[in-house]
This record gives sequence, C-alpha cells and structure tokens, in this order.
Amino acid sequence: MTESSGQGTRAQQPRDAAGDPGAEPGLFAAPPMAEQERMVEAILFACAEPLSAAQIAERLPQGCDVAEALAHLRSRYAGRGVTVVRVRDAWALRTAPDLGWLMQSERVETRKLSRAAIETLAIIAYHQPVTRAEIEEIRGVAVSRGTIDQLLELDWIRLGRRRMTPGRPVTFVVTEEFLDHFGLESARDLPGLKELREAGLLESRPLPGGLGDEDEGISEGQGALFED
Repeated sequence: MTESSGQGTRAQQPRDAAGDPGAEPGLFAAPPMAEQERMVEAILFACAEPLSAAQIAERLPQGCDVAEALAHLRSRYAGRGVTVVRVRDAWALRTAPDLGWLMQSERVETRKLSRAAIETLAIIAYHQPVTRAEIEEIRGVAVSRGTIDQLLELDWIRLGRRRMTPGRPVTFVVTEEFLDHFGLESARDLPGLKELREAGLLESRPLPGGLGDEDEGISEGQGALFED
C-alpha cells in the first residue's frame, strides 16, 4: 500500500501486533489480554522457580505483552490466598505472607547417633570434664570433628573450662538437656558398670585394658545406654 504526499510516495512502515513500528508482523494476531493473562498464570503456576519476563515471553505467542499481562494478573490476585510476587527481576506465584503459618508444620524427628557419637558421649558423661585427646585415648581411635559437632548441635554436650596444661586444651561436659533427656538429676546418677551388666546393657566379658567392675571407665557396649 502506498500513500501520496507532496514530496512523492513512500511505503507504509509495518507494525507488529503490539503496534510497534519497524517490527516484523506476526503470522497471527496476539491473543486477547484476558487470554495472555491466563497463559502467564498457567506458566507461573507450573514453575517452581521464579521466571523473568523474558523467560515468560519465550513461552507465549508472538506479540504478547508480558508486562501488561503480569500487571493485570497481579491486580487480580491482590488480597487472595495466593499472590503474584516479584523476586528481583523474576516473577512467581506464592502463598500470601499473612497465611504462611498455615503451611508450617512441626514434627519430632528421631535421629539415631552413630556408634562413634554414642561412644564419645558416654566417655564425656563418665569422665567429664574431658579433653578431645583424652577421649581419643580412651576410645583408641581419633574423634572426627563431625562427631563433636553433632553432639554440640543436639545440645547434649558443651565446652567446659580449659585445662591449665600446655596448649590449654578445651574440655567437654554434658548439659542439663542431656540429663533431662535421660531422666538424670546429675551425672552422679549415671549407672555404674555393674548396674549396666545386670540390666543386660553390657556383656559380662572382661573389659579391655584390665578394668574391673569398680572402675567407672567406658566399655565398647556401654554406648547402648544412650541410644534412643
């Protein structure tokens, strides 16, 4: 199509479905805004991660106005249980902030301690205050940092006073939470080796290192006392 002017003729500039001059015309007209809004809603609902406007546009037919569709969608969801939120330069459907408490649930998770953690805990309970080097000497093997961290995280042991020896090593002691968990008034209420054997928690074979029943040292099977 051409148009006449006093200066000659020129071709009319093509316009795309959104009305921008200079863009390539699409094969089909852009869907109505209500349909674009529905499409954006479906995309955000199906994606777990926030999507940028460009990522949304890649999924829409040519000529769609993502920004306008998002504005309409955000307005429609205002005040509802689910809202359209902006996360930096991306968009997502999320639970309304004031209803977040409905999504929360509390449960008690039972976690079994590893054998190394059980033995370490037992040594600390019976020998406190005890240093890491002393724990390793009693166990006969090195104590990993993860084992100590696990017991500290459970709040069953805590750091005690440092020893007045070279290097000033820190000691470990059990906490009130440990005593409360096992129904003990104090660490003195811990059962002795004879009581543990009578309860079937220790084997009747002699203890390693020649320890007798009167010794309050830790044996290999003594950790069973502290297993849930």
